[in-house]
Amino acid sequence: MLKPNIKMTRRNLLAMGLAGIFTLGACSSLPTPTGSPKVPRRNRVTEFGKNYGEVEKITGEGLLFDSSKKRDEGQGGGIGVNAYLWRATLDTVAFMPIASADPFGGVILTDWYSPPESPNERFKLNIYILGTALRADGVRASVFRQIIDTNGTWRDAPGEADAGRKIEDAILTRARQIRSAQRAAGN
Repeated sequence: MLKPNIKMTRRNLLAMGLAGIFTLGACSSLPTPTGSPKVPRRNRVTEFGKNYGEVEKITGEGLLFDSSKKRDEGQGGGIGVNAYLWRATLDTVAFMPIASADPFGGVILTDWYSPPESPNERFKLNIYILGTALRADGVRASVFRQIIDTNGTWRDAPGEADAGRKIEDAILTRARQIRSAQRAAGN
């Protein structure tokens, strides 16, 4: 029969006790509910010292599901950038795997993609939608290219100098098509 290591057991107990004390100490700074839980009708939302003003609910003006924004401006409820540019960007890069898409920050990052006609090279895109207006300077694209060397390792390689601009132009063209189609449909 094995005898338990007393020093190890004491050390474990001490560690668990300290963890419990720190956990309880952290909880003591939280406000305790009194009476029935009521959410104030209006509250001032602040984060890191920034004042975001008065808010009433998640569906209020300027918030997540705000339907008061003009569709004609391409400001869809729920995203922080131009809806036409966002949709057009997703349509334009639909053939590539999307690694990350942030509709509030306007960032779309693709994963590496190798075209079937040239399996020895691959491309990656970083696309930034810069505002809520449908403007020519409202989107930026960075194109990265790699080729495989003789050892089978991917190495950075120069791409076309204007590849980013060509992607931006394709996105802007698609955004204008989406806006025109939406206007023609009467929405």
